[in-house]
Amino acid sequence: MQITSEWLTLDTATGSMRCQLFRPHNSNKRYPAILFYSEIFQITAPIARTAAMMAGQGFLVLVPEVFHELNAAGTVLAYDDAGKDKGNADKWAKPLSSYDSDNAAMLSYLQKRSDFNGKTGAMGVCIGGHLAFRAALNPAVNAACCLYATDLHSNTLPIGSAKQTLDCASEIQAELLMIWGKQDPHIPAEGRAKIYQVLTQAGCNFSWHEVNAQHAFMRDEGERYNPALALWVYQQARELFQRL
Repeated sequence: MQITSEWLTLDTATGSMRCQLFRPHNSNKRYPAILFYSEIFQITAPIARTAAMMAGQGFLVLVPEVFHELNAAGTVLAYDDAGKDKGNADKWAKPLSSYDSDNAAMLSYLQKRSDFNGKTGAMGVCIGGHLAFRAALNPAVNAACCLYATDLHSNTLPIGSAKQTLDCASEIQAELLMIWGKQDPHIPAEGRAKIYQVLTQAGCNFSWHEVNAQHAFMRDEGERYNPALALWVYQQARELFQRL
């Protein structure tokens, strides 16, 4: 399926938010949407390629600049120590309540599109995996694919007027696809076990996969990239979102 992409700016409760929309070229049909959340580095080339891959499966994929309040529009951080330090600083500066209002703005935008069929999923990597999980707190989100979601087990992100994400698990009605790397130091075995226990006790509808991979194994730059696992993830995500 051929795709196209465009940039747009949405008004949120905390200011203007630049997003990139990837969509099937044929705009005469109606498609489900995916809110796709990046790593701390924002919309890098690997993030754009992943979004494009999902759009090619027949989805509208909306990718926000997750730290839009803290950076100039169009900011992309490098995959180096300076970029990591800046991205982590942004992560600790933005409260969870601001992501909730970002989600509300994106969902409102999608409702106005004639090529949107009314069904929405969420997907993300690293902190984006956490944000996809958090997006599932909104009843308008029907499914979420959460890849090596950081800071979910630790309950340590600033909350603003909200609550910690994992503490709200019982509110989730969406189907969850949780994928982890066993060699990921950011979410150790005890952290993964905590999340699994919370989801089970909350009665969430979820599937759970732990694979032999490091953190950021989906990123198609750098030595941690695992192409075979990435292909498997795309297949799993496609099946999940086709059930919307």
